[in-house]
Amino acid sequence: MTRIDFGAKPIMLPQPVLIIGTYDENGVPNAMNAAWGITTDFQEITISLSEHKTTKNFAVTGAFTVSMATEDQVVACDYVGIESGDKVPDKFARAGFHATKSSFVNAPLINELPMALECKVKSFENGILIGEIVNVSADENVCTDGKVDPKKLRPITFDPCNNTYIGLGNKVGNAFKDGAALK
Repeated sequence: MTRIDFGAKPIMLPQPVLIIGTYDENGVPNAMNAAWGITTDFQEITISLSEHKTTKNFAVTGAFTVSMATEDQVVACDYVGIESGDKVPDKFARAGFHATKSSFVNAPLINELPMALECKVKSFENGILIGEIVNVSADENVCTDGKVDPKKLRPITFDPCNNTYIGLGNKVGNAFKDGAALK
């Protein structure tokens, strides 16, 4: 096998496409696309962010939502990543998004994105946002037997090598089970 060296680059596959929802001080919803995030504990998410309208908003409200971008919302999800909420105050509406206030935190659920983590800000230092996940909600249309069904949700992943979005594929194994065959 011949390996190719790419140098130090932020390449990790798959990389979720996270849409962060916040309210500003007047209750106006905003959304941004963030690719560099991961759950870091059972009730914690960590996201790398530079200063944005979103960071100003959660500094005021202490809350945010993280929705999974989906195949049928690629255009809107990409738009909220390439447009600034500081320059376009109605970018949430221009994306075609509609908000429902979370019952758990002071942040918007994006109606068009059927799954969201509802979070309180634990800290935001040196560009690293750490949030406490207080609830996960999903539209019943993307659930099977009371669980989120990835085939119905149709989340996308960001491919940083080619700057593309990719839909997730088929089930290839069973976690915490298939490896037992090697014991």
